[in-house]
Amino acid sequence: MREIAFTKMNGIGNDYIYIDCTKGPVLSDEEIAPFSVRFSDRHFGVGADGVILIKPSNAGDFFMDMYNADGSRGKMCGNGIRCVAKYVYDKGLTQKKEIRIETISGMKDISMKIEGNKVVRATVNMGRPIIESAKIPVIWSEANMINQPIAVGGKLFNITAVSMGNPHAVVFTRGIEEMNLAHIGPFFEKHKLFPESVNTEFVEVINRKHLRMRVWERGSGETMACGTGACAVLVAAVLNGFADRKATITLNGGDLEIKWREDSGEVFMEGPAEISFEGLVKF
Repeated sequence: MREIAFTKMNGIGNDYIYIDCTKGPVLSDEEIAPFSVRFSDRHFGVGADGVILIKPSNAGDFFMDMYNADGSRGKMCGNGIRCVAKYVYDKGLTQKKEIRIETISGMKDISMKIEGNKVVRATVNMGRPIIESAKIPVIWSEANMINQPIAVGGKLFNITAVSMGNPHAVVFTRGIEEMNLAHIGPFFEKHKLFPESVNTEFVEVINRKHLRMRVWERGSGETMACGTGACAVLVAAVLNGFADRKATITLNGGDLEIKWREDSGEVFMEGPAEISFEGLVKF
């Protein structure tokens, strides 16, 4: 058993346990999944949506390696990557205000807003959304799945499928505050149409510049926020004619500003990043 230093961080409530691995491995490959399961537990562990390891990168400034609360490996987390940017700047691992972070789903460019020599907000170029069914992936006969009625858990839901480096099923509906996501979420997550499972966003359109969403994340359940999910929601809203290309997305934990540029096709996400607390765990 050894002591492992960690920093608990969150982006509008989407919280992760961050571990600095820039000087070398802290956990072996076999240890990461059980570590994430144990310490993500909100009753017997630190409590988090998962674990993010900050590693060196040959292609970028840093590599973000993320694991969900159930121990599965994630490809990308928009709120998580903003916190990585804050971590490396606040801890003096970089003096750059614009950095490139490598992820399993590709390289992400991030610019940081600094106040009092600390990062308070960050903007992430999340890249171009994927709406081709085969690439999301979703098992669907048409090239895209946009506002299609699908039976889930014995009910029909109209789904728009989008990938932001990870798959999302976006559902525009009413009464999302009263929805029992703990019941319906797992039916979406493991639906046969999504071979890699799926994150699901339930969305109410307030107006063309403001959307409200709740999210069920694969491997973590309902979370306070999901950055890639907010990006997928704006893309889906534009595809369905519900929103402009720039809008505020209100999640359980707060607001994100999302913009889908028409010229480059890239999606940009802006939001805060915070350190909650730091400590040591025995593992």
